[in-house]
Amino acid sequence: MHLFPSLEKVYTKDRLSARDAQRMAEFSAFGPIVFQASRLMVKFGILERLRDKEMTVEEVASEAGLSLYAAKVLMEAGLSVGTVLINPETDRYSLSKVGWFLINDPATRVNMDFNHDVNYEGFFHLEESLKEGRPAGLPHFGNWPTLYEGLSSLPEQVKKSWFGFDHFYSDNSFDEALPIIFSQDVRRIMDVGGNTGRFAQRCVAYDPEVKVTIVDLPQQLEMMRKATEGTPGADRIEGYPMNMLDSSLDFPEIGADVIWMSQFLDCFSEPQILSILTRAAKVAGPSTRLCIMETFWDRQRYEPASFCLTMTSLYFTVMANGNSKMYHSDDMAALVRKAGFEVDEIHDGLGQGHSIMVCKLAK
Repeated sequence: MHLFPSLEKVYTKDRLSARDAQRMAEFSAFGPIVFQASRLMVKFGILERLRDKEMTVEEVASEAGLSLYAAKVLMEAGLSVGTVLINPETDRYSLSKVGWFLINDPATRVNMDFNHDVNYEGFFHLEESLKEGRPAGLPHFGNWPTLYEGLSSLPEQVKKSWFGFDHFYSDNSFDEALPIIFSQDVRRIMDVGGNTGRFAQRCVAYDPEVKVTIVDLPQQLEMMRKATEGTPGADRIEGYPMNMLDSSLDFPEIGADVIWMSQFLDCFSEPQILSILTRAAKVAGPSTRLCIMETFWDRQRYEPASFCLTMTSLYFTVMANGNSKMYHSDDMAALVRKAGFEVDEIHDGLGQGHSIMVCKLAK
């Protein structure tokens, strides 16, 4: 298995002492409680206040609007979790490095909202999902086959956190992705799974001649039209309704110079990906580039990013569809080859750990 050096260092050797390993095991056992205690210390503004000054538990209770009991149990939990520190001589609390990241790292804040609003309650059904191959936690929100059919109908706060998560990771890579896409002459782009059209908007702004066809579910295209209405270049963005899971449906033959799939294929199982890529090959020409942008867990510069990605795989298991994941790049490359493409080059380190796998039809 190929791993970037930072991951090979962590994932191939047991680095913890017996005591540290025991603590990590207990951290896993109490994981749901650790999460909620940490989330509420952020929500109540406790960690923000400790960033600026040391405080007694009484001061924390007063400034956060909590009872002394509530402040005590949270602060003592924070000591064990590692979000706060205590000065035993003054009984004053201060912010730790872990606490600093909880309030200052944008990715951590987005992940926390996503896990609380989208995942938390549904994850009680992870065991069913793993055994049955279906998103057993999704009925918490509605009776859809996958989350994507019901995305527009989710409660507003859930929808906000879902799109916040999705857009944070995708949008941060667009600035670096566009020069790669437009490094060759491009007049037509097929944006497969274009969602609300954010990348399409960036494309028509980047090049005043390019036209973009977004291929997605009808519900998603309706959200796209509302999001792009009246924006510059919207007249060069069109929608093509299609359910990718219906293998009898073909992609439109528009003579696309680029077939773009961003944070899209991770929404499907390997057999489904093969079907999608095989149909893409049917409408690709000799000069067409298939550009797959994904956060491959094996190609991350720092291990915490891989941790987030392998945990996100389980969101797909229990909430999204029951059968997809964040993929290893070797697995994706194998599917690309089976579909009739070959990997021409891979660009790593874009945005929040994205890679673009540029493919062309195999000779």
